[in-house]
Amino acid sequence: MPKNVIIAQSGGPSPVINNSLRGIIDTCKMFPDKFGKIYAGWHGIEGVLKEELLDLSAQSEDEIALLRTTPAAGSIGTCRYKLKDKQKKDFERVMEVIKAHDIGYFFYIGGNDSQHTAFKVSELAKEKGLELVATGVPKTIDNDVGDSEFKLIDHTPGYGSVARYWSYLVQNANEENMGSSPADPVLVLQAMGRKIGYIPAAARLADPHREMPLQIYMTESNVSIEQLADNVNDQLVKDGRCIVVISEGFDIGDIGEVKDAFGHTSFGSSKMSVYQSVVNYLNAKGLKAKGASRGQVMGTDQRDTMIYASTVDLDEAYKVGQKAVEIAMNEGNGWMATILREPGFIYNVKYDKVPLEKVALSERFFPEKWIASNRYDVTDEFINYVRPIIGEDWVSVPLINGIQRFTKFKPIFADKKLPAYLPEAY
Repeated sequence: MPKNVIIAQSGGPSPVINNSLRGIIDTCKMFPDKFGKIYAGWHGIEGVLKEELLDLSAQSEDEIALLRTTPAAGSIGTCRYKLKDKQKKDFERVMEVIKAHDIGYFFYIGGNDSQHTAFKVSELAKEKGLELVATGVPKTIDNDVGDSEFKLIDHTPGYGSVARYWSYLVQNANEENMGSSPADPVLVLQAMGRKIGYIPAAARLADPHREMPLQIYMTESNVSIEQLADNVNDQLVKDGRCIVVISEGFDIGDIGEVKDAFGHTSFGSSKMSVYQSVVNYLNAKGLKAKGASRGQVMGTDQRDTMIYASTVDLDEAYKVGQKAVEIAMNEGNGWMATILREPGFIYNVKYDKVPLEKVALSERFFPEKWIASNRYDVTDEFINYVRPIIGEDWVSVPLINGIQRFTKFKPIFADKKLPAYLPEAY
């Protein structure tokens, strides 16, 4: 007898997250003897807890196909809700929903916290004797899932598109800075990356031969704001202008932090942005050039725009979703699908599996060997790592009357079979 499926997602969205969702849906439909109804947890694990299960089997093939070029997480929603060990009622509720709807397969798309949730669900199912296969699907623009040795995973779907975004953004910003430098010689751009520098590091792709007056400051750069100012002024003496790409996690002291539900600093909600603090400091200290420093924070558009998406990233996101289904069918409970780079000069990857436990408990760092000796640049080895995954082509996005056409699922939900429930951490 086929068993029903729940797919859910958690954490910040990405331009390609929906293509992993599509990969799971398409592949499940190829095996009707294994998979029955396909549901989505509406807004991740919160939707599972509330028994809000969007019926994906009832959606048209056309709308599912459009997931390829639909960015972010609007189609089925995401959440920042974490199942913590002490939340016993939440775990029991997840099991009740799984039993009530004859769920045999649970796919969770997300980063480290999401993989930890998938792992906890897989372990609890085993404890309860439920025939549930829980499988993780990696996703994060930060590229911080897994290990720093790249043995568990080489890179995560979502990162290639955001790296591409930053390569183009800096190219265009450089054109503006060249033109406006007599009045605004310093341009400070803030990149996402709470505690890991893969996103700001990707700015170097805009200028791999280092012809721009570009400085990159990651969290891992370990540079003081005073040293940053000295570096910028040295650049101004040399070139008359400077572009600074700085991580949102760069340490500039108290910024009035606001925490999200995972306990992470939500920089977009904090009282003072990093870039503004840097701009203020540079202007107060004084520039060795006429004019002033200015800047801007690049917001959530880096994770929710399809225009800059990498075609390589899109394809890999889809294939890792396919791989997750294959693992669920053939390997059973407790795995995450992964992407591993094959050795050699020509870029090629294979799709494999790693235990959920190893991913959930791991932490990746930006390799020290990829930080340049001046601490405000990256090495050519990093460029060689990231260059293949930003792709070559532009994504073709369907338009109707000049407006992008995204997936529009009908609000068809599974009938509720259980009493209403309020998640424990509310």
